[in-house]
Amino acid sequence: MHLLDNDRAGSAIEPIPANGRMLAPDLADPTMDHLDALEAQSIYIFREAFARLKKLALLWSLGKDSNVMIWLARKAFFGRVPFPALHVDTGKKFPEMYAFRDRYGKEWDLDLRIEPCPPIETIDPTLPPAARSAARKTEGLKLALAKYGFDGLIAGIRRDEEATRAKERVFSPRGTEGGWDVRDQPPEFWDQFNASPPPGAHLRIHPILHWTEADIWAYTKRENIPIIPLYLARDGKRYRSLGDADITFPVASTASNIDEILAELDRTKVPERAGRALDHETEDAFERLRVAGYL
Repeated sequence: MHLLDNDRAGSAIEPIPANGRMLAPDLADPTMDHLDALEAQSIYIFREAFARLKKLALLWSLGKDSNVMIWLARKAFFGRVPFPALHVDTGKKFPEMYAFRDRYGKEWDLDLRIEPCPPIETIDPTLPPAARSAARKTEGLKLALAKYGFDGLIAGIRRDEEATRAKERVFSPRGTEGGWDVRDQPPEFWDQFNASPPPGAHLRIHPILHWTEADIWAYTKRENIPIIPLYLARDGKRYRSLGDADITFPVASTASNIDEILAELDRTKVPERAGRALDHETEDAFERLRVAGYL
């Protein structure tokens, strides 16, 4: 469904009601295909968060998932993202990622907030090297929360990409220090979400939690969403997941366009995050980061 395709948009994406409360989309609508249904559910989540929280921000990591999120947010709010796009910057991304941020932050008319991360020396030295490096982002996010006072952070995680993330909720409460308690997550039945953050804390909102890696790429192709060229194969390798340049590595691949990526995903058994050094460290490293507030 293209952002400017008014005929189709009217049938699947309803305007925001005057009372601010959204009705869940009818996912059984025979006019909607799989991607339409995913899109409608995500837009419903965006609008529900916007209606019920006071101060939102969208976490923009610059990768394929958060770019789809920005695209969905623009659709949800008729062409413009009505809250800041927050990039918690480690200063160690690939040059192509920074070039993408600078270009599309302007082209998409984003209220872009770039916040730095603290130096590695301030981070828990008991963490393995890649986890310690990644933890800088958690601490940077805490500083940004303290600076701006957001009560809701929209993040582009998916259940299929990592086992710990599979335990997440769409509206996930965080403690006053940003921590995540997997044993204290609210039930979410029939698209009824608990959108009240704990006192002094915030919610993480996950509009694409129900998507898969293949869904992201199929939607990116359909909508013609710009991508970072590192995702396409060069010299027999490409990146499936993008993070800091010193702890992210390419995987073997010949996929040079999105059709070839989708065909590759259909037959591969290699995990999406196989190129992330963090995912090859101690078994509990990622869960320790998540409990502390990592995305």
